[in-house]
Amino acid sequence: MWRRWWLLFAVIWMVVAAIQVGVILATADEPQKALQPFLLGIAVPALLYILGWVVEQIGRASCRE
Repeated sequence: MWRRWWLLFAVIWMVVAAIQVGVILATADEPQKALQPFLLGIAVPALLYILGWVVEQIGRASCRE
């Protein structure tokens, strides 16, 4: 169940990050300013997936005992 919520969050997060990167690249004098939203657009959903997976594994391990 958590993967569906993660997928929804990840898609929304990446769309917003892509819009931010596009706006920065279109308007900013320094295109390297777009690097931070780009990296956060990828890193945050990945970290949340890892966190969800770890919590799921811990839950499964505690049910087995």
